[in-house]
Amino acid sequence: MGHLRVRPRSVLILAGLLVTLPIAMGLGAKWNSLNDVERLRTAKLQLEAENNSYRAATGELTAQIQSLESVIDDLGARSAFDPAQLRAMQKLPAVVKSRATGGTSTPNLAMSALANAPISTPEDTFGVLRLLLQALESRLTTVRRDVEKREQLAAATPSIWPAHGWLTGSFGGRSDPFTGEPGFHQGIDISTDKGNPVYATADAMVDSASYTGDYGNLVVLRHAFGLTTRYGHLSKFVVQPGQRVSRGEVIGYVGATGRATGSHLHYEIVANGKLINPLQLLTQPVTR
Repeated sequence: MGHLRVRPRSVLILAGLLVTLPIAMGLGAKWNSLNDVERLRTAKLQLEAENNSYRAATGELTAQIQSLESVIDDLGARSAFDPAQLRAMQKLPAVVKSRATGGTSTPNLAMSALANAPISTPEDTFGVLRLLLQALESRLTTVRRDVEKREQLAAATPSIWPAHGWLTGSFGGRSDPFTGEPGFHQGIDISTDKGNPVYATADAMVDSASYTGDYGNLVVLRHAFGLTTRYGHLSKFVVQPGQRVSRGEVIGYVGATGRATGSHLHYEIVANGKLINPLQLLTQPVTR
């Protein structure tokens, strides 16, 4: 029978492998675990940086949105007019008011997109905030334009009485004071003492100031949006063509020049080339 011969060196190597193999495996597993932990730590730091950036951007958009909302609210408050002035503006002919509206507004594409925008991720929320900001910016542009137009229309609307006195002649059909024949009175007559001041009834530019036939000394003011006012029979005028005047500013003095039976102011309003009854717009007293 043969004998199995075991070498001492082989036994030692085998024993060493049996001892070191588990250690090596353990070290390898630990190394892999450390790598995993480092990768998780790096990913966590990246997520934190992204979240911080997202929060900062979201906060900035939110602040811009709140600022725009505040500006829009302020513009809305600015557009609140005196009730008497508002009544005069509402009684203007439609063709005049249409000039102040600037036509129809275009649809707000940002607001339409906002209504259909999904919100399921932080990126979606960020996108919605951007859409809301765009919608408010578009709204601000529209509101500012509308408010500015309304303010211009308010300034151009002849709404104050042009002189202190008594109404002695109305707009429309009446007998001619000189011939007694039927006629048409193109404005109103305000009787008062000669030399009393005559006031511009709205902001305007002086179109003419001269002696004009039956009107005598006549001042014609050209307002915005196709509005014109005429002031006749003045004893004198104190403005010149091309001069800008403000509502309530003295433009001349009452007289009886031209075809007049006594001291009074003849006052007319023309809208888009057509005479209108001044009484429908005179909603405010003149201020001294």
